[in-house]
Amino acid sequence: LIMSAATWYVGIVKLLEQRRLLKQGRELLAVHGAELQQRASELADEGMFSAVAVAGIEAAGEHKGELAGRVDLNTWVSMAISDAVDSASHHMQNGLSVVATVGSTAPFVGLFGTVWGIYHALTAIGMSGQASIDKVAGPVGEALIMTAIGLGVAVPAVLGYNWLVRRNKLVLDMVRVVAGRLHASLLASR
Repeated sequence: LIMSAATWYVGIVKLLEQRRLLKQGRELLAVHGAELQQRASELADEGMFSAVAVAGIEAAGEHKGELAGRVDLNTWVSMAISDAVDSASHHMQNGLSVVATVGSTAPFVGLFGTVWGIYHALTAIGMSGQASIDKVAGPVGEALIMTAIGLGVAVPAVLGYNWLVRRNKLVLDMVRVVAGRLHASLLASR
């Protein structure tokens, strides 16, 4: 029950986050140039698009004096934006390990329940001295229910994990495209 609740919680939270980020990404891809810089840095929730924009804008603003003589603007801004995109990528992975762990361990929890139920059936047979349906049916039924519960938790977790990973890739691809356009805009404005 705990594993299933954790899977559904992480899945719903990640889904809502991905929907919000995909919407923001589509809005940012519709604008170009200085407007992209402004719109990305003004996002209300200080999300990953805003973090990428702020990192690039701050890097472009810091590029002066001795730093400008040692590192060209393109490299400096590129490093800052790349770091922000990497941070966004790490953020998008949060929670997925819970779903992956549930998907991989829930069948074994169900299997443990199955073994436990069969053990009880064999104990009941041993105590009574004879194998009758009334001694076997209850524990074997419990074993089958535990197997079904384990699979009922594991299958949605595995499907959810794969779906969330695919959507994370869509979001991160959009972040990279916005970052590339922002990078070009920052270089063009200097």
